[in-house]
Amino acid sequence: MDLTAATRSLSSAVTAAARLLSARSGLLLRAGKDGLTVGGSDSERAVLLTSDAMVHTDGEVLVPAGPLAETLRMLDDDLVRLVVEGSRLAVRVEGGRYALPLLSRELNLPDMPPKVSEVDGHALVTALRTVAGTAAKDDALPMFTGVRVQSFSRELRLTASDRYRMAVATLPLRSEGEPIDALVPAGLLAETAKQARGTVGLHGDRTRFGLSWAGVTVTTAVLDAGFLSEKLIESSTVDTTVEVAADALAAAVRRVGVYADDRRVLTLEVGDSHLRLASSKQDTGEAEETLKAEVSGGRTSPSFQARYLLDALQGFAGGRVRLEIQPGMRACVIRAVEPGDVELTYYVMPMLAR
Repeated sequence: MDLTAATRSLSSAVTAAARLLSARSGLLLRAGKDGLTVGGSDSERAVLLTSDAMVHTDGEVLVPAGPLAETLRMLDDDLVRLVVEGSRLAVRVEGGRYALPLLSRELNLPDMPPKVSEVDGHALVTALRTVAGTAAKDDALPMFTGVRVQSFSRELRLTASDRYRMAVATLPLRSEGEPIDALVPAGLLAETAKQARGTVGLHGDRTRFGLSWAGVTVTTAVLDAGFLSEKLIESSTVDTTVEVAADALAAAVRRVGVYADDRRVLTLEVGDSHLRLASSKQDTGEAEETLKAEVSGGRTSPSFQARYLLDALQGFAGGRVRLEIQPGMRACVIRAVEPGDVELTYYVMPMLAR
């Protein structure tokens, strides 16, 4: 194999593939008449990207993903040459040569599941920023480390929870296709949210789920997602409703949260036309802030962990939110007063105040 490519374009493709795979994965570089394809696969997921290149000699090699991505990121030259030299893949630029070992193992990329629908990439990215971040990070609870992806006739629904909070986002599909219901690793979807552009294709069958956009395809094995549903959270006994500016509330939570106890818990005290945030800690003092708000119903005043509130409010930045507060230790439901194309619902469990 021998080819010349624009360094920035090649680096972008290799880096994207490396980030979507596990750290020690190998990358398959395949050069031919159609240019260069960059592919990789690990035990759960597979990725395939295309990149422009001037191919001098066809061929394919398997090389370590991490070192190649890091090498290309550090190059300042406009063009780079990749050429096989014996048991090495040489990365050549003017005045420099960097050689990576060729891996001997075979790499078989699984077939992409059939495309069943399409969605606007910007809307998908907006939804995933909040929903994927709500999934559990602890691998000891693997069933909560995924996002439930469901497609209906004209709607895509994304659901994730770490048991203490849950985010549900719905957005329109661009075409009607076969339904999907799969639990997809949240880490993969979070990285996808950083890269997806334009129209994104949704692919799926019984065992795999995939996304495709602008020369990139990503596929992963899936788990049974039936257990993860907002129907498990009771939200029919709302006692108090509060409408407030999301950014103002988030800023107040950050400031008042500095004075919260070791559990980072603060209280939302609901008044007739205001919302008062309060927290205290014996060795750092106490803080309170009052925000104007539209209040209806009772005056239920729950306590929440500051970080969970901030994570929830991030998805509503720039607008007004409605807090639907339930009595006792039932979840608070947060929605946009005026939802856009992405309709987000966030459930936050209250904490016991000390």
